Amino acid sequence: MKRSRINEILMAADDMIRQYGFVLPPFAYWTPKEFKARKDAARNVIDARCGWDITDYGAGDFDRMGLFLFTLRNGRLADLQRGGGMCYAEKLLISRQDQLSPMHTHVIKAEDIINRGGATLVIELFGSDDRGGFAQDKGGAVFCDGIRRDYAPGEKLSLAPGESVTLMPGDWHAFWGEGGDVLVGEVSTVNDDETDNIFREPIGRFARIDEDVDPKHLLVSDYRTWLG
Repeated sequence: MKRSRINEILMAADDMIRQYGFVLPPFAYWTPKEFKARKDAARNVIDARCGWDITDYGAGDFDRMGLFLFTLRNGRLADLQRGGGMCYAEKLLISRQDQLSPMHTHVIKAEDIINRGGATLVIELFGSDDRGGFAQDKGGAVFCDGIRRDYAPGEKLSLAPGESVTLMPGDWHAFWGEGGDVLVGEVSTVNDDETDNIFREPIGRFARIDEDVDPKHLLVSDYRTWLG
């Protein structure tokens, strides 16, 4: 993805987030220079990989297959493993109309996916085989706003604004906006986007960036390169 396109997506996303009454934390608006100057104080943000995240899954066609995310807070895997402390994470996502977030599951993370506003969020579901792999012929069960719902293989849930679904490790899912763009909330256990996204197809989690202009804000995938 071109950095100029990423900058445009950031600004459009911030506008949409504000439209629905959310405001991002102050570090979201730091320039790269400000982030470098304050990186010691912001070590928890950096290590937890909080911040802006834009992906085209390495496919080079963001409008067809991609996702905007902002990680607001993220806990520690060590706390999750010992069963106490900061065991949770929270994100905002934007799923554009007909923009696919491809079929995947998680090994560790359980998550509530919440339609925070906009159009309909469609989630396609499959179950797992005995090894946790994608199972074309298996369904499962999820909880929609706390109410159990059994799903058949390939069943599509349609979440209107205010509705949610709880997905557990092994629930394979893909999602997209239907009828317009959707602001999505995610509340989960500790999030690790580098190792805990298991895709059905061999695709990348982070975009390759063409630095045609300077970044307006750093992405979480920029932290190692820009901040050391």
